Amino acid sequence: MKGFRRKNITVQKGIETNRCLSCGTSVNMGKRRYCSINCRQKLRYQLDMRTGLLKALNTRYAAFYFTETMLVLDILPYDSDDIFSFIYPRSQDKKPAADFGRMADKLGNAWWAEKRRTSRRYLASSCLLEKALKNNICTHSLKPLEIKKPAINGKSLIYLKLGKSELESSELNQTIKSAYRKQAKKHHPDQGGDAAFFRKIHQAYEEMIIWAKNPTFVRRRGFPDKWFYDSRKNKWTQPTPVQTKPSI
Repeated sequence: MKGFRRKNITVQKGIETNRCLSCGTSVNMGKRRYCSINCRQKLRYQLDMRTGLLKALNTRYAAFYFTETMLVLDILPYDSDDIFSFIYPRSQDKKPAADFGRMADKLGNAWWAEKRRTSRRYLASSCLLEKALKNNICTHSLKPLEIKKPAINGKSLIYLKLGKSELESSELNQTIKSAYRKQAKKHHPDQGGDAAFFRKIHQAYEEMIIWAKNPTFVRRRGFPDKWFYDSRKNKWTQPTPVQTKPSI
């Protein structure tokens, strides 16, 4: 979805550092996407607790993100090609999870006040959407990114030094065998390698060969810098990892 985009990266003394996608901190982040599991879960909890508001607004897709100064909730209703953006200021002493709860409570209270006044749900929803910033964009640009991830133990790729892009090779078996031979030559005990490590390489090779007979992938939709809501699942999904070309 278009709107107020932000990058989840800051630069400190020439070093590229992530900002936490749940609270925004860059302290001791390195290349991590979240400062802690607990921080991520707190924001997810607040988002999931307010899905009733999204249902009331006949939401098809929604996205939530924040900057240092504001929160943004983008909503795409089923009966519209417009994005409706609710923008609220950040609190100085609160994290985005708490700020989102405050924002959602205000929106929810406004919806219920109008519902009580008119006794019509659709009028309450229309009134609330009129308070949002409307963005006119093409329907095809609303489709979230789809991430395709191989359903296989990631360690197998690491032991064989294989990149995910190589798993789409038309000669997958040969690609796996070549990677195995290269690592076996380097780490075989007869060549002075560690026996335990070589066993892990061989196990990774066997797992990859089995997977290659029937490749399966996990697919999910989302945005790299926004939390994403899909009404069909009625739940929020954390931002998807940014896909980059692996370094071989």
